[in-house]
Amino acid sequence: MTQNLNQIGLDKTASSDLADKLNELLANYQIFYMNARGFHWNIKGEKFFELHLKFEELYNDSLIKIDEIAERILTLGFTPLHTFGDYLELSKIKVAKNISSGTEAIQKILKGYEVLLPLERELLEMSGDSNDEGTNALMSDYIREQEKLIWMYSAYLNQ
Repeated sequence: MTQNLNQIGLDKTASSDLADKLNELLANYQIFYMNARGFHWNIKGEKFFELHLKFEELYNDSLIKIDEIAERILTLGFTPLHTFGDYLELSKIKVAKNISSGTEAIQKILKGYEVLLPLERELLEMSGDSNDEGTNALMSDYIREQEKLIWMYSAYLNQ
């Protein structure tokens, strides 16, 4: 029976499925990160100082999550994707180029969360079903944080 378990005691097949889904999340986070970085660099207008800092917070947080996701994939015994070609191919979040409008940037951020949250919820369910508490806790934290951010960014847009 232990033959079907990986080094941390989880089913190898379930862990492989989780690693694949985590790689999909990783690819989307990489594009989300690059978009947020571009928004930070290119923002202009009346709310420049406020949004410049907010976008910096966002890309710094995304960078931490990218590392956590990649390390979780490694912990499960698999290899995280690590080329931008892979990220572009797998990501459902589209590259946002030359955006300097705060409103447009925040709309793109909200669109990114429309991709990230369902992936995280799917991972939460998968990890719960396979007794993978490490992935489950990570996804639970991400979901809680992002639900609040969606509320805040939506409020900024008066939605």
